[in-house]
Amino acid sequence: MLFLFRKIQQINGTIGRGGGNLKFIATYLLNFCNIRYRIKKFSHDCIHKHLYTSIMDSDGKELISVIQWGCIGNQSIEKYTLKNKVGQEVDIITYGATITSIRIPDKYGNIADIVLGFDSIEEYMMPYNPYFGATIGRVANRIKKGEFTLKGKKYHLTKNEGQNHLHGGTKGWNSKIWHADVQYNQLVLSLLSEDGDEGYPGDTIASVIFQLTKDGELCIEMKVFVTKATPINLTNHSYFNLAGHTGNASELYKHQFTINADHWTVTDAESIPTGEIRSVDNSVMDLRNSTILGDVIDKVPGGGYDYNFCLTMNDTENEKNLVATVLHPTSGRYLKVFSNQPGIQFYTANFLPESNSTGIRGKNGSEYFKHAAFCLETQNYPNAINHENFPNSILEPGKIYHHTVVYKFGIIV
Repeated sequence: MLFLFRKIQQINGTIGRGGGNLKFIATYLLNFCNIRYRIKKFSHDCIHKHLYTSIMDSDGKELISVIQWGCIGNQSIEKYTLKNKVGQEVDIITYGATITSIRIPDKYGNIADIVLGFDSIEEYMMPYNPYFGATIGRVANRIKKGEFTLKGKKYHLTKNEGQNHLHGGTKGWNSKIWHADVQYNQLVLSLLSEDGDEGYPGDTIASVIFQLTKDGELCIEMKVFVTKATPINLTNHSYFNLAGHTGNASELYKHQFTINADHWTVTDAESIPTGEIRSVDNSVMDLRNSTILGDVIDKVPGGGYDYNFCLTMNDTENEKNLVATVLHPTSGRYLKVFSNQPGIQFYTANFLPESNSTGIRGKNGSEYFKHAAFCLETQNYPNAINHENFPNSILEPGKIYHHTVVYKFGIIV
């Protein structure tokens, strides 16, 4: 905490000029965001370090366990497993605050891992990783030409997708090592991103809280505090296939989707919103009623869905809304998505390799191809920083960015 306090003092130029109030603010911030920085020296012999810890509930059932999953340089990468009483488990690693596995039963009691991913930390670091399961920041999705103007100053960001900025840049938050803390049945991951990181202004302190409830809800709560005005738009980039991560396109096409949105943001040839918000009426974007993906995906421009839907929200600020429902009838598994965000990116893994080529080598020797999975990324509208008619994406000092998303899993018999 002293390190963080000194850092905030330096940023605000308050050293020697009455740091008492600042210390109070920093303490409040740490408590509010549930950020606890560990003072830890990583072993230089990291590869031989062994770690296993578990947290139990009052009945002696394991809630959270942790193992060392690998190393990056001298820093240990930890894998946390969250468990509940209905046989569901979620694995999360400290690299990128990444969900690597979600294991849930089907209507017959068979357990399957329903998210795409890799078997090792080395694979998650490879350039062919399409953000499997990662926490994306500072700004998810695309910013046109990698630039924006804020308070009269023009900022130039890292361009990592042609001439545009995607998912926070070359070394976005998906490739950072987050600090972990367990608070009973919650995993709290925290990160300090410094001023100038990938071109963004201001230091940011972020926390992502994961909790798996007894009701089958994977609750994710994201909070960010900034020292300068800066755009913020986080998301989780899990790739789901409710048939199991090996299901590929044939099973994905059987999924039935409902998205509670009556408008969508029109995009240009580079998948960046033009600023037009269009009704979904009489189009393949109308998913307000349950729709079998295989019946419509060939009609979607661009080879599949990769579009932001403008969600129908309640008037109460920060109230979680049911924004999407997905059902895989064969297994009986369903997913309901709740969020307080104005948008959701529905993506059907269009940029994974074609089925007649070499796939991405995934978990347990599996191969992933185009349309192997879907993403439902709750978010602000893409490129909002450059469109005044989009919801505000600027976070000011003294304000807290608060993003909640709940993935509720269950079965229909």
